[in-house]
Amino acid sequence: MTRAVVVGSGPNGLAAALTLAKAGVDVSVLEAADRPGGGTRSSELTLPGLIHDECSAFHPLAVDTPFSRSVDLTQYGLTWRWPEVQYAHPLDGGRGAAVLRSVADTAASLGSDGRRWQQVFGPLTERFDRITADFLRPVVRVPSHPIAMTRFGALSAVPAAVLAKAWSTDEARALFGGVAAHALRPFSAPFSAAIGVALGTAAHAYGWPVAEGGSAAISRAMIAALEEHGGKVETAVRIESLEQVGDADLVLLDVAPSAAVRIVGEKMPARIRRALLRYRHGPGVFKVDFALSGDVPWTHEASRRAGTVHVIGDFAELARAEQDVVSGRMPGRPYLLVGQQYLADRSRADGSLRPLYTYAHVPSGYRGNATELIEAQIERFAPGFRDLIVARSVRTVGQLEEHNANYIGGDVTTGANTARQLIFRPRVSLKPYGLGVAGVYLCSAATPPGAGAHGMCGYNAARAALAGLR
Repeated sequence: MTRAVVVGSGPNGLAAALTLAKAGVDVSVLEAADRPGGGTRSSELTLPGLIHDECSAFHPLAVDTPFSRSVDLTQYGLTWRWPEVQYAHPLDGGRGAAVLRSVADTAASLGSDGRRWQQVFGPLTERFDRITADFLRPVVRVPSHPIAMTRFGALSAVPAAVLAKAWSTDEARALFGGVAAHALRPFSAPFSAAIGVALGTAAHAYGWPVAEGGSAAISRAMIAALEEHGGKVETAVRIESLEQVGDADLVLLDVAPSAAVRIVGEKMPARIRRALLRYRHGPGVFKVDFALSGDVPWTHEASRRAGTVHVIGDFAELARAEQDVVSGRMPGRPYLLVGQQYLADRSRADGSLRPLYTYAHVPSGYRGNATELIEAQIERFAPGFRDLIVARSVRTVGQLEEHNANYIGGDVTTGANTARQLIFRPRVSLKPYGLGVAGVYLCSAATPPGAGAHGMCGYNAARAALAGLR
């Protein structure tokens, strides 16, 4: 019987393990931490009874993928919940904008910019199942749906600052900018619109759901499915070299490229080692979770119903802040992602107490404390917020990296979303998962299609590994 070892139990490691186990492979997952799950862990970080996601929070690209269709995780306890408003962007003076599942309803709320919103996102939403069939795999290949991918690619390739000119109002421009900022790239850079186009379309096509009971429910369901297929997960096992995995036929590494170089060692061809050591990581995040005595009092009404709130001023302010972060400067008013998951999943709250998830974009390796900046930004758009704080849990950039070794410099996306790394990830190769050693593969978010708790990096790598056996 073929034996495989997967190093790392994040969503990609578990997806790889489950894909191999379903194919009849004897699989062991080895995790360095004392709990499995990687980016899909959840904990009572502030007060008992309040569930906080430790990293991955919303999952717009996880509900309908080749991996999700290969195994029905709802049979293993996973339940998705959707907020009424998928994401929102408040502006000063109580203004703002919000994205609903319906493209038409969203467009209707944007006034003079509604028609253009419909023109950009309507056709993509209608064809998104075909688009994802292609972009959730390595980009360098002949697309299965070339017409749909051509439109998606044309919009994705431009700088976010260029695509934002499609809209004239502060509200619509900020609404797009807030989701484009998930890329952690300067808005002037080529392909900086790509993440915004993808996640914005996903909000209409699939919504931005949360896992009931916390993102840890995703990893629990995957582990339950894995165990049913004969696989197992061991925690508190740190792998430093291939010698530790014994006579495994396959080894899949859910680790950052530099860690893969260290683990594989001299067996890795020099050209591949050099390429992986050139792999670039992006800016970091500084995370603060709050326990609140009530809902956030956003002056923008739709933000009170939004699962995700992008918190900063208009598009110009956002563009300056993201440029500062990439340039190594901490902005005085940083971009925040605020998660109100409890609006969709009431099991995370406890009576009148609310768990609030926040992080700020910060320079890579940032050593400061952004807590005050985060609180000031929320207070700016929700006066009285500070009066609601009962408790807080802070994770600095250094603590995030210590918590998950893949988050180098606080980079929770395991790699900068440069034009080169969006297309060639982690290196220029037609076989991006291979490491030049028979049976050894990389399966982390440093491989196509990149970050997100969708499991597709692991699924794709496992399929490559199975093909290699044949």
